[in-house]
Amino acid sequence: MTRILANYTTTISELKKSPSSVIENANGESIAILNHNKVSAYLVPSEVYENMMDMLDEYYLMQKVRERLEYKESDLIEVSLLDKL
Repeated sequence: MTRILANYTTTISELKKSPSSVIENANGESIAILNHNKVSAYLVPSEVYENMMDMLDEYYLMQKVRERLEYKESDLIEVSLLDKL
């Protein structure tokens, strides 16, 4: 059995009939969209989506920082900004 990661569910047919009432009835929570009793998509509030994207950006940035912290001294290139003036 597949886990449903939302407290509110609806069918694709119901979403097509009345999308605004489906969103309203969810009271700001994420909605699992079911197709033949299987989750086919999740509908999340814009604030939740934006927070998720921010978290992903932070995660990838931290991965890049960790990668760069592992550089060896021999991998580094010395640069002087004063020489360019």
